[in-house]
Amino acid sequence: MKIITILGSPRKKGNTAKVLSMFEDIVVKNHEVERINITEYTVGGCLGCLKCKEKKGEPGCVQEDDALTLFEKMIRSDAIVYASPLYCWSFTSQIKPLIDRHFCLVSGDGTHSLVGGKPAALLVTCAGPVEGNCDAIQGIFAGFCDYLQLMAKGNYILPFCTTPEAIGDKGAELAGNLAGAITG
Repeated sequence: MKIITILGSPRKKGNTAKVLSMFEDIVVKNHEVERINITEYTVGGCLGCLKCKEKKGEPGCVQEDDALTLFEKMIRSDAIVYASPLYCWSFTSQIKPLIDRHFCLVSGDGTHSLVGGKPAALLVTCAGPVEGNCDAIQGIFAGFCDYLQLMAKGNYILPFCTTPEAIGDKGAELAGNLAGAITG
């Protein structure tokens, strides 16, 4: 199985990166893993031009940035893990343009997705509690998976996460649960 992980954090060695690494260390024993650090790519926001709907069978966005390269990686993968720290109850501004641009992966009347049927999961770290704090990001991810026809394998959220050094056993347990869901 080829698993693409997308780190949406502006910090390559922050909390989310650490928990994502824990997940990757588990699954790489039996699967191929490729991490996309979103900060290493240029992805502009969706223009709303709908030109992407004119092409069938490929992501037809007119923008000449790194989004199409990333989409090709996702299309060729068997599973996708989206990882983001919680910023203002949602995804970071670094990953949000890529999330919006996923619109080009669904063609026609919304019945055909280029990533449809793939297992996908959400990994989130946050400084506060899950309840009343992570509702928006979970709702966005649920709608996102529904639109893209992804097989949602769950939301894996590590609350009260303030430093990478303090992640410990709870992070390892969450990473293990995520690994089981994506590969099981």
